[in-house]
Amino acid sequence: MAEKSNILFERPEALLPVQNTYCPGCAHGIVNRLVAEAIDALGIEGKTIGIAPVGCSVTSYNFYACDMIQAAHGRAPAVATGVKRVLPDHVVFSYQGDGDLASIGMAETVHAATRGEKITVIFINNAIYGMTGGQMAPTSLPNQTTQTSPYGRDVTTAGFPIRVCELLSTLDGVAYAERVTVDTPKNVRKAKKAIEKAFTYQIDGVGYSIIEVVATCPTNWGFTPQGAFHWMRDNMLPYYPLGVYKDVKADGYKDIYEAAAARAAECPLVNKEGDR
Repeated sequence: MAEKSNILFERPEALLPVQNTYCPGCAHGIVNRLVAEAIDALGIEGKTIGIAPVGCSVTSYNFYACDMIQAAHGRAPAVATGVKRVLPDHVVFSYQGDGDLASIGMAETVHAATRGEKITVIFINNAIYGMTGGQMAPTSLPNQTTQTSPYGRDVTTAGFPIRVCELLSTLDGVAYAERVTVDTPKNVRKAKKAIEKAFTYQIDGVGYSIIEVVATCPTNWGFTPQGAFHWMRDNMLPYYPLGVYKDVKADGYKDIYEAAAARAAECPLVNKEGDR
């Protein structure tokens, strides 16, 4: 009779046995692990390709055991699109921060989403540019102090923050959009479930998926790790509410095409029969 294993917790196989280089208290390390756990759970490491653009997320290519490609700043969705179209049987994900995805990369983000590219986007929203020194990001909150908004973000000149899940959920190509966080064990488990679901939707060909993780940047915010989580709960979560913003399968559709056709049921041209 085989001995019962006493192992309760171990490194995911999809995560390399190296020390990460994120700042102490940074949520990137947690999310990296959750992505790796999802890859392990689905048994897809051998056919998974990750895209790491510019920013703190770029170092993720050092930590995953799957194939990784570095993209130019903001261009991860475009690179992911090319990879997925050439290798449609592979699982392709981009791992992006808010400055990358919602600023220089917003055009690629919106157009990949509206085309319904069958990729998975992991989006870290910590309301600031992290790697380059703490400048104001598209997601920085009104009145938030940063290196480039020392008196706080003035919405009369800088505009309002972009709520990415709310924005993308209006597009027909998006199959699944959920906002999560990783500040407590309960929320970490929810985030892991969401990431695994997003990968599953890609495998099943349902459409584009994005998981937005509301995160912290203790270094540039000027807090301890625990202080950063407190600030996030008090300020970011009211502005960026957690939850599912779109899920076509939960709405009863098999994929984005069926859901889009239902929304345009009264338009004869849209519903004209033909090859897709």
